[in-house]
Amino acid sequence: MLLLIHPFSLDERLQHFNLEQCTMYRQAKFSALTKQARQIATIACCTGLLSSWSIAALPLSASSNQIGIHDPMLHAARLNAKVTHLEIHLNRRQAVLYQGNTPIKRYPIGTGREGWKTPLGNFHVMQKKRNPTWINPFTDERITANDPRNPLRGYWIGFWTNGKNWIGFHGTLDASSVGRAASHGCIHMYDSDLRDLFSHVSLGTPVKVLP
Repeated sequence: MLLLIHPFSLDERLQHFNLEQCTMYRQAKFSALTKQARQIATIACCTGLLSSWSIAALPLSASSNQIGIHDPMLHAARLNAKVTHLEIHLNRRQAVLYQGNTPIKRYPIGTGREGWKTPLGNFHVMQKKRNPTWINPFTDERITANDPRNPLRGYWIGFWTNGKNWIGFHGTLDASSVGRAASHGCIHMYDSDLRDLFSHVSLGTPVKVLP
């Protein structure tokens, strides 16, 4: 007769068995909760109740089991608080530079005259050029940056085009045009203001033109 001796007593075996059962139960419950959370998120996304949340299961810890919900919308809000954008107010002859919702700079500007109105709408910076060559829109004459006749005055920030002509921020040979509707659609600025604005914007910076 062979007698098997178990290294643990009956009480110890029961305790060990219960611990294993408990761990398996906790893992199964956590897996079910994770699956349910993902299903809820999927349904919410499909119905439009939830646009871009991701559900991530966090590892089991000794203290608690939890499902972590990371909210990209909150992250986006924080990013938006830092996003630089521009508003051009035609009637006020003013450009406003924003950091998030906070205006940080205001510049006097000149705008498009009658028949050459600066277009309204939402745009973005598509060109940034230092010492640009100016091309006369009527004669196609090219005037280099070092030519005193160049009206761009050292900086160009383009935000609108029809595929041939461009509209953007630049300097002017006639400083009195700032504060008036006197351009062919572009935004005239004082040299110092233009230089400052050039240092604050990048390609892709949103530009909104308002009446």
